[in-house]
Amino acid sequence: MRRDIAAAITDAATMDATKEVIKVPDDRAFHEMLQVARARLDKRDPEKIAEHSGAVYDPETSTLQLTTLNKDITLTFPQLACSGKLDEWHHLLLLHYLDLADGTPVSDRLISFGMLKDGVIRGTKFDRTVEQELEKFLRDKTPEEVERICRALGAEKIHSKADLSMVFPFFPNYPVTVNIWFADEEFPPSGKMLLSESADHYLTVEDAVTVGDVLLKMLASV
Repeated sequence: MRRDIAAAITDAATMDATKEVIKVPDDRAFHEMLQVARARLDKRDPEKIAEHSGAVYDPETSTLQLTTLNKDITLTFPQLACSGKLDEWHHLLLLHYLDLADGTPVSDRLISFGMLKDGVIRGTKFDRTVEQELEKFLRDKTPEEVERICRALGAEKIHSKADLSMVFPFFPNYPVTVNIWFADEEFPPSGKMLLSESADHYLTVEDAVTVGDVLLKMLASV
């Protein structure tokens, strides 16, 4: 159910990812997905979850703590209620991340969404969506404005061949890199969104695409 429903919703969401929070077409279906995600974590050792995901477990308060896009989040265990203000999809992504995380070191090698496991169709389609949405985002913005927006979401600037390269800590072991080229006399602005080669160890391709949707939406709303 998780893969089928996520895939169907992602198709609809990528049509206009930056204009609104990803909406759930079926509240009951989403609630079931959330319950399944919580059930998968319910019997797990929270210390192991923290070790594999980069979260911090506090045994005195039975909480998992981590930061996502400059937001400090606390999850009670085993209820997995979220203290931070996250939209429903961001919350579900977090539960999926905690479930799948296996502690694989983050790779410095960057890949497109189309290069993810099972990403040939869905990931490649999303790569095109990202390019379209980033071009819209960059229109009429100065380099200083773009960098300010990225830093507001916790991103750090790194050196690359792009005009601007920002790394967003979506989850502790799940960085998202956005490479940007600003407009000149010949070309319009453009951008690409890339993941670490280790991304498959933390989220499925369906969830990865939703990560991209959430980030595009937040960039547009800062």
